[in-house]
Amino acid sequence: MVTIESLLNTADLPDSPSPRLDAELLLAHVLGKSRSYLRTWPERDVDAAQQARFVADLARRRTGEPVAYILGRQGFWSLELEVAPHTLIPRPDTELLVETALALLPATPAAVLDLGSGTGAIALALASERGGWQLTGVDRVAEAVALAERNRRRLALNNAVFLESHWFGALQGRRFQLIVSNPPYIAVDDQHLAQGDVRFEPSSALVAGRDGLDDIRLIIEQAPDYLERGGWLLLEHGFDQAAAVRDLLAARGFGAVESRRDLGGHERISLGRFDNE
Repeated sequence: MVTIESLLNTADLPDSPSPRLDAELLLAHVLGKSRSYLRTWPERDVDAAQQARFVADLARRRTGEPVAYILGRQGFWSLELEVAPHTLIPRPDTELLVETALALLPATPAAVLDLGSGTGAIALALASERGGWQLTGVDRVAEAVALAERNRRRLALNNAVFLESHWFGALQGRRFQLIVSNPPYIAVDDQHLAQGDVRFEPSSALVAGRDGLDDIRLIIEQAPDYLERGGWLLLEHGFDQAAAVRDLLAARGFGAVESRRDLGGHERISLGRFDNE
């Protein structure tokens, strides 16, 4: 029989930035065990069917397919989320958006909107931390809305709801104390679109015009019509777009405009408060 250790030692992922981690995640998934199990019981045998599944998953990873899509899940905040190829994979950088949102409003009842929810990661993370908030998440892709709803049900977060909507399209007449979004913000000719995991992610969730700001412009322009007076708009954007986003917010009449840096030191999110009538 073939052991856990021998399978991991012979796993071949030459183009992965983290080959051992990838192999451990894939094998743990096949075995239905944790990564700690692999380290605790390296001498355990792996049967032929499990070996075949592991080999097939390695082959998918060698093509560049993201591990999260192969596993069908990804951790975000304190949550384990189902993911699929019609949604972006939640990333650690976006947790800064959650942290900032939690600090903007008190833990009292509030209506909060998440634009472009995808897996529901942002809305569900906020709902898990603030039982008094009512989260509404929208996405234009029906499959993404269904996936976010599956995540919501599995996590039993009853203070969140997901709707099919192209940005604000299905929200006429509604107002929120906080609007958050991780919208598409990559320029159409950005070379990174042909590299790494993003090759497998939906371009509609990544690309936003010639400078990557088309969707951010639309959100900033329309958000005041859906904010309570004194409400906040909080946006994730590219590492080099903060100054442009601050200018757009200020030009639309937002005050208290600022940007926040991620763990890598990049200005990753920008925000502003709308106080006008």
